[in-house]
Amino acid sequence: MYQNPQTTSTNISDIVFGIASVVKTWNAKKHYIESWWQPNVTRGYLFLDQAPIEHLPWPATSPPVRVSSMSTDKKSVPYTLRIAQVIKDVFNAENKGVKWYVMADDDTVFFLENLVEVLRKYDHNGYYYIGMNSESIISNSQFSYGMGFGGAGFALSYPLAEILVQNLDVCLIRYQKLHGSDHILQSCMADLGVSLTQEKGFHQIDLRGDISGLLSAHPQTPLVSLHHLDTVHPLFPAMDRPQSLKHLMKAAKIEPSRLLQQAICYDHLKKWSFSFSWGYSVQIYEKYITPSLLQIPVQTFGEWRKGARPSFMMNTRSLNKNDCEIPHYFLFDSVEEYGDGIRQRKVMMSYVRRFPRRLPPCSVNGSHSADYIDKIIVISPVKRLEMEGARRECCDIEQTDKVNVTMIKLRPCMQYEMIG
Repeated sequence: MYQNPQTTSTNISDIVFGIASVVKTWNAKKHYIESWWQPNVTRGYLFLDQAPIEHLPWPATSPPVRVSSMSTDKKSVPYTLRIAQVIKDVFNAENKGVKWYVMADDDTVFFLENLVEVLRKYDHNGYYYIGMNSESIISNSQFSYGMGFGGAGFALSYPLAEILVQNLDVCLIRYQKLHGSDHILQSCMADLGVSLTQEKGFHQIDLRGDISGLLSAHPQTPLVSLHHLDTVHPLFPAMDRPQSLKHLMKAAKIEPSRLLQQAICYDHLKKWSFSFSWGYSVQIYEKYITPSLLQIPVQTFGEWRKGARPSFMMNTRSLNKNDCEIPHYFLFDSVEEYGDGIRQRKVMMSYVRRFPRRLPPCSVNGSHSADYIDKIIVISPVKRLEMEGARRECCDIEQTDKVNVTMIKLRPCMQYEMIG
């Protein structure tokens, strides 16, 4: 049932969101939802455990609010069952002109255009359960490797949501002892004969600490969601968490399809390697490092549960103390569009040094230090980045009139070009 985008033509108006929350923590979580929710554009509801009396009047910047139908007797209804019930509640509330239901937590951040782009790949008339498992082996072992984690968000096609709702009461009784609501729903889906279709752009973020290593080497797929941002360091060190999210959204609003997409290029004169994550970071290594290594995240982050081994569902590179292995870090600072005409318009992004490297230059290739560089300018086209069946973008390094500023220009790779 995998089809080409023109046959499915999913739009944001075809998607209904069911978001689970609780009154007690709503004030601390609402900035996550309000970062992506678009009043009068996005459809769906926020389902609370009780009436939000202390939060009235309800702001127009948040999703319409409902009280979960299972919240009438809080002592006798486990929290996980109430959250699993959200799919039934949202289906009953909104079931006209719907192609997809997307379930999420109140601290899930979506990138809507990318979500639409991913769902367009699939036939909404089929039985689809789309999401991603955890980055943490311990989380997948505790729940299921075949489960779409609810914090990352997952999507159900209308026909699947319909039969799930018809059978939900039986499923909730059958699986009431399971620990997580998303595990209950995945088990119900299995009983209906539907398995998870994995999409790597959904991110549970079952990690701790600094996730810059992960965000700087994102898989070659649209960024759909981020979760658990409360449990990791702010995305930009000089800002708090809400400010960091707003800053990332500045880049997302310009061209969401490019957000976090990695490009790799080289300064052949100095023998430097550049790894670039659009809208987030640039790293300069003072030696040649192959693309096959640069696409592996540096393990700046820690385990979800300390001491769990093996830890991650992905390869990682260790934080090596070798002068030639530690990069110069630059983080996204500003963005603007310029140029005349649709074809001539460009996006110019600036990235500034995160902190002084304070290490001697790499001696392998002539001790060419990058300490003098304070800013990197990245130029990219104003057009959606097509990733289905495509190669990563290539890029060229150019000098500017200012000695301390380097420029990167993104472009399509030539037919037989190898990166590096």
